[in-house]
Amino acid sequence: MNTSLETQTLGAAVAAKKPLIISGPCSAETEEQLIATCTQLAATGKVDMLRAGIWKPRTKPGLFEGIGTKGLPWLKKARELTGLPTTIEVATARHVEDALTFDVDALWIGARTTVNPFSVQEVADALRGVDVPVFIKNPINPDLELWTGAVERIAKAGVKQIGLIHRGFAAYGNTQYRNAPMWHLAIEMKRRMPDMHMICDPSHICGNRHMLAEVAQKSLDLDYDGLIIESHIDPDNAWSDAKQQVTPERLAELLDGLHWRRETTDKQEFLSALAKLREQINHIDDEVLQLLGQRMQIAERIGEYKRDNNITILQTARWNDILDHGVQKGAKLGLTEDFILKYLDAIHLESINRQNRVMSKKAE
Repeated sequence: MNTSLETQTLGAAVAAKKPLIISGPCSAETEEQLIATCTQLAATGKVDMLRAGIWKPRTKPGLFEGIGTKGLPWLKKARELTGLPTTIEVATARHVEDALTFDVDALWIGARTTVNPFSVQEVADALRGVDVPVFIKNPINPDLELWTGAVERIAKAGVKQIGLIHRGFAAYGNTQYRNAPMWHLAIEMKRRMPDMHMICDPSHICGNRHMLAEVAQKSLDLDYDGLIIESHIDPDNAWSDAKQQVTPERLAELLDGLHWRRETTDKQEFLSALAKLREQINHIDDEVLQLLGQRMQIAERIGEYKRDNNITILQTARWNDILDHGVQKGAKLGLTEDFILKYLDAIHLESINRQNRVMSKKAE
């Protein structure tokens, strides 16, 4: 297995960059297509690392599943021509071995692999003794424990540089996105692992071109460390995921249109104003919690009356009235319907749990 010091150093140095921009075709299709795409990307001066799908896990048989190992020399050639490091997705021990044989600088574990601990462990075992950066995509289903577990398995294999890729989650009935971003889950992962690089994959979140900039900007506003966006010299005729890929020229325009924000500043005026506003939020949060505590006490008293009179916990008409009132009141206060419904749903669930505990007890 070829793991040259040059490859390891180059991959580690670039993978730690912020912001980190990774781009390349969803799939390596032909040598000409891959080289042309990569050289055009390099010419933009916007890309730090090249990507290409060599093995493609597909949902259904019969779809293009990647060119396979024969595409790795093409990627190596692109690296030599552009001077840019490369990264690919791996799902098996053989993928890892082949990738490192052809001097791939960094690897990533895809969503369909992250969801399977056996597969992650196989990749981890293949990485023992190898110093190469590894990015881990969120699992295809919204399960942070699987994502965390994958990180722990790779870390236990001795990999020192691990990054996260947020590519969205499969959600039944979802229509706006190919994979629902569920930003709150990614934010929680950042909270759990604050020192770990997290980059966003707008291509797989959107599944289309027209929303890429919007999703990319939101990730930057949330202090993500970079982007991985699919690019192809002829997106409409790509062999996989044609709708979500953009030309290198369009990618450069997209990146130029983004607002790259800082996490903080040393301007004292800003810091003082922010501290005061945050203190106000802290006081309001304390008041909200006090009110919620009082609300739950009343819910428990209601539970006692329902128990003593053999009345069900759930009162559908009452709950519909609360929702209607809440949405109307929230709109007047500038609060979105989506937020109000989620907020009231959380309160309602806690109220039901409280009443259920009361109903389970015998009256004194």
